[in-house]
Amino acid sequence: MSSAGKVIKCKAAVLWGLKQPFSIEEVEVAPPKACEVRIKILATGICRTDEHAISGAMTTKFPVIVGHEATGVVESIGEGVTSVKPGDKVIPLCVPQCGICSNCLKPDSNYCDMLDIVGKGVLSDGTSRFTCKGKPVYHYMNTSTFTEYTVVRDVAVAKIDAAAPPEKACLFGCAFTTGYGAAINTAKVTPGSTCAVFGLGGVGLSVIIGCKIAGASRIIGVDINPRKFEKAKAVGATECVNPKDHTKPISEVLKEMTGDSVRYTFEVTGNLDTMIDALASCHKNCGMSVVVGDPPASSVLTFDPMLVFDGRTWKGCIFGGWKPVNDLPKLVSDFMAKKFNLDELVTHILPFDKIEEGFNLLKKGESIRTVLTFQH
Repeated sequence: MSSAGKVIKCKAAVLWGLKQPFSIEEVEVAPPKACEVRIKILATGICRTDEHAISGAMTTKFPVIVGHEATGVVESIGEGVTSVKPGDKVIPLCVPQCGICSNCLKPDSNYCDMLDIVGKGVLSDGTSRFTCKGKPVYHYMNTSTFTEYTVVRDVAVAKIDAAAPPEKACLFGCAFTTGYGAAINTAKVTPGSTCAVFGLGGVGLSVIIGCKIAGASRIIGVDINPRKFEKAKAVGATECVNPKDHTKPISEVLKEMTGDSVRYTFEVTGNLDTMIDALASCHKNCGMSVVVGDPPASSVLTFDPMLVFDGRTWKGCIFGGWKPVNDLPKLVSDFMAKKFNLDELVTHILPFDKIEEGFNLLKKGESIRTVLTFQH
């Protein structure tokens, strides 16, 4: 029996309020409306950005289904959808690509006007497709992947190789794409250069992979959790540093280590102090620092303007600079052709109902990426 056009009842991890635990609930997922796609989720990664929604560091409406890094299969499509069809393997996109807004039309911009970074929590018609216990449940970052089924706009989905393994392909929904693109697209790391990566989670390790592929000769991983050093070196870091092992500021430590030759630094934690440390650590005149980690909502950064007056470049990075509908299928094809290996990024694979265990691993610093899988 086809489920197209019908309400689907399924399991989802609902957050009923700020700083509350996940509750596995039966939710109702409405059929897709015009220009929408309903997706059966196969695998979804746990990202620190999701934890920011729980803690309040990111603006979110409650109740909500979070999660934004996933792979799934199209279950049904709404009127007017031509980009995908039922049965296609896809990645929901937290950064859409409508192709018609002023930003999408710029060749060097990927900040689509339909990006929901302010926590609206609804689709284009101003309503949600999720209901639980008779109450609407909000969407999250255009995606909401901590559920067996979700509904997204057709501009927020990319078709990928049908053979791509879901547990790895889901990383292209955020972690790998963001980190790899920060090095390749945003910084444009040059061969023979020295790089420093602050934060060695899934995104940080993906930055290292990008730096290595770009030809960097020295890649220094920086983290206060030394348990992450082995994985960082496995993907390409030449050495790792724990700031807690030194009394000097980490910028001074890196200058001494490299003879003041760090050309590129990447901040991948979202910590405001670390952003300043990363900026101060690149060469004062020709260095570039890229902010990759999500900063806390409503926060203000104070810094010495001489850090940029001397000539440094300070850049932000959304989704690695990729135009997702165009570029994600190519990135997944590169992965399938073994251009890069993502084995070191996925440290835990858990069933969906173990979602709290997955977040505990993240909070304790015991995981790089935990992927949740669904038994449909």
